[in-house]
Amino acid sequence: SPSLMGIPLILIAMTFPALLLPSPNNRWVTDRLSTLQLWIINLITKQLMTPLNKKGHKWALILTSLMVFLLLINLLGLLPYTFTPTTQLSMNLALAFPLWLATLLTGLRNQPSISLGHLLPEGTPTLLIPALIMIETTSLLIRPLALGVRLTANLTAGHLLIQLISTATTTLMSTMPVVSLLTLMVLFLLTILEVAVAMIQAYVFVLLLSLYLQENI
Repeated sequence: SPSLMGIPLILIAMTFPALLLPSPNNRWVTDRLSTLQLWIINLITKQLMTPLNKKGHKWALILTSLMVFLLLINLLGLLPYTFTPTTQLSMNLALAFPLWLATLLTGLRNQPSISLGHLLPEGTPTLLIPALIMIETTSLLIRPLALGVRLTANLTAGHLLIQLISTATTTLMSTMPVVSLLTLMVLFLLTILEVAVAMIQAYVFVLLLSLYLQENI
């Protein structure tokens, strides 16, 4: 059920997977799981921080945490009898809008003239200036919506395809077992594709945020 005793269970469902991760310690020699986790986090941080200059490196913790958070939710949502919160546009917009706004306000505070200068490219003809400013402002304001919709649409489409093909597999099993076996193979390949999509979409979401941040620092 969505709530129990007035407490929304979606919050527990979203934060619980993080408890499955081993907590870091100060030992030189740790187990394989901790070593693998540390290697993955270092790899993610390196990939996200490479396009940024020194000023953007203070965002490393929040961007890496968001990446791991989205990875966990997207991948665990592919398990049977689970619900994926990132298929909800409201949640994705709640993640995208404040972080996009933070990057925008960072640019307006640190370098207001350069940030506003992005709205009008150099060498624009005088007649096109009003229209171009409106277009650039619209494209700037639509960024958080595009971030949220991209994540929602990709994950929802994949889950719907898995649902439809698995329903067809079980329905055809009694009447046409050969066709059912073929759809089962398609379902297996689609599941592998969805695992890749879950990882790629989490990476794209955070990478675009880091690129927006780079524009403003």
